[in-house]
Amino acid sequence: MTKYLFSIVASALAGLACAFPAATAPLDASQSQDFRHAGDGPRTELGPRPFFLVDDMKEGPLKQRLQQCAERGKFSRTDFSIGHRGAPLQFPEHTKESYTAAARMGAGIVECDVTFTKDKELVCRHAQNDLHTTTNILQTPLATKCTKPFSPATIGADGSLLAPATAECRTSDITLAEFKTLRGKMDAGNSRARTVEEFLDGTPNWRTDLYSGPTSGTLLTHKESIELFRQLGVKMTPELKSASVPMPYEGFTQEAYAQKLIDEYKAAKVPPSHVWPQSFNIADVLHWVFNEAAFGRQAVYLDDAETVADLPSYAELAGYRAQGINIVAPPIFALLSTDAGGRIVPSPYAINAKNAGLDMIAWSLERSGILASGNSGFYYQTIGSAIEREGDMMEVVDVLAQQVGVLGIFSDWPATTTFYANCAGLK
Repeated sequence: MTKYLFSIVASALAGLACAFPAATAPLDASQSQDFRHAGDGPRTELGPRPFFLVDDMKEGPLKQRLQQCAERGKFSRTDFSIGHRGAPLQFPEHTKESYTAAARMGAGIVECDVTFTKDKELVCRHAQNDLHTTTNILQTPLATKCTKPFSPATIGADGSLLAPATAECRTSDITLAEFKTLRGKMDAGNSRARTVEEFLDGTPNWRTDLYSGPTSGTLLTHKESIELFRQLGVKMTPELKSASVPMPYEGFTQEAYAQKLIDEYKAAKVPPSHVWPQSFNIADVLHWVFNEAAFGRQAVYLDDAETVADLPSYAELAGYRAQGINIVAPPIFALLSTDAGGRIVPSPYAINAKNAGLDMIAWSLERSGILASGNSGFYYQTIGSAIEREGDMMEVVDVLAQQVGVLGIFSDWPATTTFYANCAGLK
C-alpha cells in the first residue's frame, strides 16, 4: 500500500477508529513504492458539513458509530475521497481554488477533466464547449470568437419562455494564451436571460457564488494541474473529454490526444500508480491498456448510463475485463437498489461487475441539491424511496463502501467522503 506522509498520524489514530466492517482495499493496493510529493500539502480540515449530515441521520447503529468517530477531532487524507472537479459545491470547478479546497478537505485524489485549445494544448475543463457557462468569456472581447455568440431569451407577454437564451464557447475557439486570460465561475446559465449579465447569473440556490469573485477562479492547463497536485500532495485522475470538434482536428487524432495526456504525466515523472486516467470512450481506455500498460492498469472506463435500462449486462462487463480493463465507474444510482424492506443494497449491476472481476468507483456525491426536498434526482433514482433527508447521504456512502466495495467515491464536497473513510478505516 502506498505510504502517505500522514502514516504516523494514521497509526496513532488507528486505535480510535470506529467499529466498521472490513475496509475496502485502497485504489493502489498492488503498488508498494513510496512517492514523495514536492509538498506535504495542506492539513486536512473538514468543516461542519460531515457532522451536520451525521446529526441529520436517522437513529441507528451507523449514526452512533459515526457520532463516536466525530469526537476524534483529527482526520487524514484518503484515496477513498476523490475531488470531483475539485470542490464545485461551492468553488468554481476546475480552478486552482477548487482543487486546493478539495485537498484541504482530505481528498487523496483530485480530478482534472482534460480538453484542448485551438493550438492543441491540454487544459482543465469539464467539456470542450462549456466556457460560456464555466467562465467569464461572454464578458470579454473573446466572446466574438465563440462558436455561437450569446442570443437572448424570448419571453412571452405572459412571462412564458418562448425561446431560451443560448451561447456556445469552446476551448478550441481560442488559443492557450487567450484561455489563460479567462476566469472561472460557477457552472450555470440562466435560460431566461436577456442580457449576458443575466445569463451568467444562474447559479442554483443550493450552491454559492461566494468564491467566484474577480480575483479567484484561476484556470489551469493540464500540466499546471499536475504541478499543483504534486504541491498539494494528492494523486491524480484526469478524464479525457470527448471533443466538440470533428476528430482528427487539424491533424490531431483521437489516439494522439489520448497519448498526449499520458505523455504529460511521464514528462513530469509522476508514478503511474498515482494516476487513474478516465474516459467514457472505450477506445481511449484500451489505447492506454495496450500502449501504456503501467498507466493502463488503473485506467477507468466511465459508464454514461442515464437509466437502469442503459446499464451493461454481465456479458458486457465480463467483456471489458477480458480486454484488460480493470476499473469501471458508473453513476451512483447504477450501484444501488432497495430490498423488500426498503433498505439500500447493492444493485444487480454492482453484483455483476464484482463477479466479472471489475473494481468500481462511484460518481458523484454532493451533486444533487437538497435531498429532503423530495426530489432525489439523477444520482439517487434507483433508491429514491429510501432518501428522505440530508443524512441519508451517509447511508449511501456506507453501502457503497461496505457492501458494494467501491474503491472510492467522487464528491463535489470531499469532506463528506474523507470523514466517512477515516471513520471506516479506509485509506
